[in-house]
Amino acid sequence: MRKFMKLFKSLLVAPASLGLLAPMAATANEVTINDFNAAEEIAVTNSRIDGLESRFNNLEAGSFSDTTTASFGSTFYVGTVGEGVDDGVVTFTYDFGLGLSTSFTGEDSLDVAMIGGNASTTAVDGVMGGDGTGDALVLDGVSYTFPLGGFTVTTGDGVGVDDLNTGACAYSAFTDTISDCGTSSVGGSADSAVAVSYDFGNGFTAAGGLGFGSEDPGIFTDQDASTIGLEGAYTTDVYGVSLAYTDDDSNGAGNFYSLQAAFTPDSIYSISAGYETDQDFDTNSLFIGSTIDVGPGALSVGLSTQGLADDHDDNYMYEAAYSYDVNDGMTVTPGLFLIQSPADDQLGLVVTTSFSF
Repeated sequence: MRKFMKLFKSLLVAPASLGLLAPMAATANEVTINDFNAAEEIAVTNSRIDGLESRFNNLEAGSFSDTTTASFGSTFYVGTVGEGVDDGVVTFTYDFGLGLSTSFTGEDSLDVAMIGGNASTTAVDGVMGGDGTGDALVLDGVSYTFPLGGFTVTTGDGVGVDDLNTGACAYSAFTDTISDCGTSSVGGSADSAVAVSYDFGNGFTAAGGLGFGSEDPGIFTDQDASTIGLEGAYTTDVYGVSLAYTDDDSNGAGNFYSLQAAFTPDSIYSISAGYETDQDFDTNSLFIGSTIDVGPGALSVGLSTQGLADDHDDNYMYEAAYSYDVNDGMTVTPGLFLIQSPADDQLGLVVTTSFSF
């Protein structure tokens, strides 16, 4: 902007200066050289340009808060899933995310998330869990996080009761099924929530939240499918363990208990495990996985049941993926997974390319 204004100033001043050198014809309304004061004209021009520059600077400074940051991300999904590699068709889908964050006190954060893309339309997406909005960019959530008397509080639309949970899962999941170490019921299905966490120090943390199923019937009403979540965790640089409780009233989902544990003896590899059960302890899920640094990337290998089940025979899912950074903003992850069930087995081959900028 300053270079532009200086150039603009020069372009305006130059004609006034050059005009002094042009011959002046004597006419009835002749203007003599004494009637033209170059110094005054240049001073007036400079004053006008300085005022214009000041207004430009004020507009530029007020158009975007200096505490606001923006982040962007997109993932491409190319792959196939079927009873055999030749059985499925190769599909391509993508998702896109935009995040805006600003602070008013230096300790709080107002966050806005928007998503778009078509990654919810194929069999591959059903396993990978890509966000899809029909090629349209939509508002995905608005939340506000702030400190309150030693606690951290977050609330808003798109917030889950587990958003401030510490967790104890060190596994880098490839598929959505095995994400969060297989404890997929943590957080329930609340559409918006208030979540609170407290750090006791020395690795001990506690968190909890109250979620609302929909704004239509009104929160805290009999028609509202509310969700309650609680978590306690102990984590260190080497190992961690967390226990979570979720009471999800949505569609009569019920109560769930979720346990996560992780062991990370060094920066080379980690081992994670997960266990989840319902209120009657008659259906449960199991997970175990490891992430290991290999060459320029990391190899993840995991095994999990497919959600809560009474009988785990032939109801497992296996995955293996290798993730490596092409550069600071681009990560490529080829992977494969096997879905095992009594009806049939499905093999999937997928390559994801993630961009962040």
